[in-house]
Amino acid sequence: MSLFSFVKEAGEKLIDLLTPGNANAEEQLKKHVESVGLGNPNITATVEGDTIILKGEVASQEEKEKIILAAGNIAGVASVDDQITVTGPVAQAARFVTVEKGDTLSAISKKVYGDANKYQKIFDANKPMLKHPDKIYPGQVLRIPD
Repeated sequence: MSLFSFVKEAGEKLIDLLTPGNANAEEQLKKHVESVGLGNPNITATVEGDTIILKGEVASQEEKEKIILAAGNIAGVASVDDQITVTGPVAQAARFVTVEKGDTLSAISKKVYGDANKYQKIFDANKPMLKHPDKIYPGQVLRIPD
């Protein structure tokens, strides 16, 4: 299990999610995960300050990483405590990269793969959270598959 850091000021705004004593935080997070296209995974989510704690089971490493990113790319979230278990085949974890001002998927692809034309690989690895290759923002964290 791991603790992942995120840019607290970046991301989608979910009203009241991080309000202390929010009894609906888990439900809000589950709805958010579903709204970005990740279905309804068998996870629980709790909020402690600016940290989201994720527990439960998922079928793949990719699903786990996408859920972590969906939770972490919310404005006000500084870290995600990953306590999710993968029940399917063991797979190598992808790297995470934080988008910087002026970045494009092509520029990130050039940095990590040495080839700007492999941007589609990064885009595909971050679907369904990314809807268009040009719609990324500074502070957003992306999955970078090998």
